[in-house]
This record gives sequence, C-alpha cells and structure tokens, in this order.
Amino acid sequence: MLKKYRLFAFIMFLISLTTIYMFNNVLTPEKKLPIYQPNMVKFQLVDSTIQHIKRFHKIEDFKLFNQNDKIVTNETYDGKIYIADFFFTTCPGICPIMKDNMIILQNEFIDDDEVLLLSHTVTPEIDSVSVLKKYSQEKGVVDSKWNMVTGDKKQIYNLARKSYLVAEDIEGSDFYGMIHTENFVLVDSQRRIRGFYDGTDSGVMDNLIEDIKILKKEDN
Repeated sequence: MLKKYRLFAFIMFLISLTTIYMFNNVLTPEKKLPIYQPNMVKFQLVDSTIQHIKRFHKIEDFKLFNQNDKIVTNETYDGKIYIADFFFTTCPGICPIMKDNMIILQNEFIDDDEVLLLSHTVTPEIDSVSVLKKYSQEKGVVDSKWNMVTGDKKQIYNLARKSYLVAEDIEGSDFYGMIHTENFVLVDSQRRIRGFYDGTDSGVMDNLIEDIKILKKEDN
C-alpha cells in the first residue's frame, strides 16, 4: 500500500512540474526584437531628411568594393542576418577594440551561412582595397564571412546617416565628414534594423549573439 502511495505521489509530482512548465511557457512570451525607425534614434545620428520617419525604414541599396576588390551590394546580404559597423584602419581609439569584438562574432557564427558581417571604412580616400586587404589579414578576417568595404565617400556617408543611423555629421563640412560611433547594427533578413550594440564592450557581444539567435528563430 505504501509503495502504491509513493508511486501515486511521484506521478502527481511529475504532472505538477509539467503543468507549471507549460503554464510558464504560455505566460512568458518569446522575446521579440524591436524594428528601429529613424524617429526612434538619437537625432544627432540621423540625417535631417529622415528624422521624421516612423515606419518602413530599410537599408538602402549600395555598391562597394571589399578587401578582395570584389563588388559587394545589398544583394550580397539578401535574406541574411548581418552586423554592420563603420571604422577606419588608422583609427587609434575604438576601432581596434571593435574589430576584436567583431572577431568574437565571426568565430561564433563561422559555420552559419545565415549570419554575415559588414564593415565600412569612413576614410575611403585612405583605405583602398589593398589597405583593407592588409588590415583584414592582420585582424584575422575570414573573407567568406566578413566584408570590409570601401568606395564612394558620399555613398558611405549616406549609408551611415540615412540607412544605419550611426554617425554624427561634421557641421560645415563640404566633403561628407562624419564622426562614426562605436555602434554595431543588427540587420535582419528584410534589411530592417533590429538592434544597436556597443562595439567596444565585449560583454555586450553575448547580448548580440542571443539576439541573433532570436532573429534566426523569427526567420524559421
């Protein structure tokens, strides 16, 4: 009789645990990442022509050249999740740290074809294809995973200010001057911004990695 009672109690205990687990899943919705619009971002980082936009913002078409002198366009990233940033190879401050943290992301998703990286130089007049090639080799960039791109300065400026929303304008500059930020930008497979992350903080990379995994579930 005692054995039967213990078995019954054990079964009821398992049923209770299962019920609690199921209720917890129902009552705790899966995390959803926001879809960022220009009006949600610090206005200093957004071109004045789009600061009012509240929906439908996407990364504009682009055509640039990577470290292997191959053309990189928006089509290269079609249907992909990617992390974008802005830098320059002679930057003595935040850029080396940002690149080290990009390496963390590269290593985390090295075998995942759905996740790519994209770094834009803000000094294309200095960072030629050959300069980017040397820099990428020094940093350990895997070409199939990570494009470092150069090209027309006006286009890069517009991408930073009108698409990725991560650069301050240098007032009075006639040559598309900008101050790039430390932000990494998470872009989904539909070219929408889903997050901004401090690219100088290695601890934040864990948050970014988790958010990428959330996006992957959203796409599946």
